[in-house]
This record gives sequence, C-alpha cells and structure tokens, in this order.
Amino acid sequence: MAELISMPKLGFDMKEGTLVEWSIKVGDSVAEGQVIAIIETDKANVEVTSFKAGVLRQVLVEAGAIVPIGKPIAVIGTADEVIDLAALGVKEAAPAPKKEAQAATTLAPVVSAPVTPVAARTGPVMASPVARRMADELGIDLHQVVGTGPEGRITKRDIEEAMKQRAAPPAPRPVAQPPIAIPSVVPTGEEYRVEPLSPMRQTIGRRMVESKQQAPHFYITSEIDMQAALALRKQLNALLPENEAISVNDLLVKAAAIALKQFPNVNASFAGNEIHIHERINIGIAVAREGGLVTTFLKDADRKTLAQIAQESRELIARARDGRMRAEEMVGGTLNISNLGMFDVEHFIAIISPPQAAVLAIGSVRQAPVVKDGQLAVGTRMKATISADHRVTDGAEAARFMQAFKAALEQPMRLML
Repeated sequence: MAELISMPKLGFDMKEGTLVEWSIKVGDSVAEGQVIAIIETDKANVEVTSFKAGVLRQVLVEAGAIVPIGKPIAVIGTADEVIDLAALGVKEAAPAPKKEAQAATTLAPVVSAPVTPVAARTGPVMASPVARRMADELGIDLHQVVGTGPEGRITKRDIEEAMKQRAAPPAPRPVAQPPIAIPSVVPTGEEYRVEPLSPMRQTIGRRMVESKQQAPHFYITSEIDMQAALALRKQLNALLPENEAISVNDLLVKAAAIALKQFPNVNASFAGNEIHIHERINIGIAVAREGGLVTTFLKDADRKTLAQIAQESRELIARARDGRMRAEEMVGGTLNISNLGMFDVEHFIAIISPPQAAVLAIGSVRQAPVVKDGQLAVGTRMKATISADHRVTDGAEAARFMQAFKAALEQPMRLML
C-alpha cells in the first residue's frame, strides 16, 4: 500500500528544511532504513531514511526546494499499484523532476547569484520562514534583497549573501588631493575582520539565549574517583581490537543511563504546564564541528552493553563530524553529555538544551592530591557538573542523581550489569 514520506522534524525548533538531493530516483527499489534523500538544516546535512521497503513511486518536491516540516515529499509503494494522491491526502503535487535530473544522485551545490542593491520595492515579499527570521534578527530589509529561489523567493542563502555584501568595506571614493601635502597624525584603532554569523551559529546563539532566559538553571558539581573505572576500561580494551576500544565517554554514557533509570524525573522535559517524564533513555553526545557544536543521540543507552555503546557512539560521532547525520539521530534526546576532558579542562558548566531538563558537563581525568585514611596520596579524579532546570527538578534530587552517577563510575562493575 502506498504511503507518503514527509519532511521530518530534525530539531526542537526546526520549522523547515532544504531538500538538497535525492539519493535514489523514481522507480528504484528501497529497503527499510535506506537513505533516500539529504536534508539541509541550520546545523547539518541529514540523511533521511525510508521507514518501509518498497519502490519510490513519485517525487513531490524537487531538489533545492525549501519544505516545511510535515509536508509530503515523496510516495513509496509497490511497483504496480495505482497511486491516488488525493486518497493519500495530497491536494496538489509539485511536478516531479525530469528523467535526466532523476538520473543524477549528486547535484551541484546551489550557488546564490550575487545580491546587489535594488530599488526599494513595495508590497508583500516572498521569503522562506528561515530567511524572514534571519532578516529580522540581522536587521535586513527584505525589500532590498534579490531572491534566487523559485519565482524570486528569498532564501537563507540570499540573506547570507546580503550579510557578506553588507560586511564588505565600501569601495573608497576618489578624494581630491590638496595642492600641498600637510603632514597629519593617522588615527589608530583596533583592527578586526568581519565574519557574518553562520546559520549554525545563529541557531546555537538563539537557542542558548532562550534557554538561559527561560530555564532557571542551577548547578551541582561532584568529584569522582576514576581509578577503578580506568582499570576496568584497560582490562576490557585488552580483549578488544583497537578499532572497537571503549572510550571514557562510553563509560560516562552508561553511567548516566544507570543514574537516569534510578531518577526518572531528571529524564524529563518541561512543557508549559506539564512535565514530560520520558520512558526511553536517549543520551545526547555533543560533537565539535567547524562552526559549532551538534548533538547526536544514542537511543536506549540503558539497554545497551558497553561494547554496543562504544560501537554506536563511534558511528554517530563520525557521521556528525562529516555532517551526514540521520534524521532519527537528531531528535528524541533526554539528557546531553558535554565532555571537554580531552581539552585539559578541569571544570565547566553547560547550558541546558531545551526542552531537556538537564545537561552533564565533564572535565578531564587527572591526577590530584587526595587524603586517604589520614594520609596524603595521589588520586585519579574527574569533576562532573549537572546543570538542571529548577522548573523540573530541585537540588536534592539532582544531588542524588549525581551520587548515583558517581557510584556507577567508582564501582564500575555496575556498568557491566
């Protein structure tokens, strides 16, 4: 039976995405989970996979189009059934790409035409929601921007180009030279280079400002003895191939999942007059990319072994760094972990990513002087800080969560159960 594939929601505040390319063409067989299209969001290019096996029968949106979330983009069904778009709830379908275009699986990158100042226009302006939001935030008059989208629609690329031109220094005007050169003092000032905010940085900035303004953060830091956890990791890695090694971050993910299972109120989201306590434990892993951080989510971390967590984490992080994340890896997170330990950071605090109720910030594992049985000794310590939303949880509960997180790492055989 034919079914619609719709533009997925790939982020908490995502409203639309750009369909960059189709990975298959009409008439091709599709396996469940196979990548069928690439969607561009403000943060990454995301692989959209098919939710069922079948045949791609019809494309409803051409490559390069900006599509609101939930809008149908294609029809998947059997090879010989009759496709009735009206019965599927589609009133009008955009014309499918020509056969010559369907044969290509990789399209040339879209390059916006140069935006030059134009005479002020009046009346309504066609622009995508992302372009309107960017123009409003950056103070750009849409009437002064030339749209390069379908029928002259202004896209986010047009706004970015307008920002580049606005940031570029104006060409110097010719100045008449005085008949006699009079020495003067050249004014000195700080030199700088202008770089317009990328869409990713704009999205990060907007979401973090909203989080700090709306969510009443509080913070709790614990110091954790990591000696036993590192010893267990060493023993396990001695039994594994090098490319399957378990990282410290894998231990942290498993420990956080164990603690969330004991304190489900931390595994929650704030939703207006409600608190949503999630049944699944999906741990978000912050990944540094050029231009900003992205977060990818490891699903059902409490149900996976350390080896499974290690394998999936490697794959998730690799795709995130390459900017080829999958739709299901970008939504549904219930707690984020931001680990800066590899950068020799002793301690820091992180900002909660809405609508989650908390985030863990992890520092470096390092040797430090400790007191054991009244004697000074060298210990292996790591600092971890939870940032929590006071609308969802309170200090005592968050502190008990941190105790459970600490216990799982200081008695690491818990991670094996």
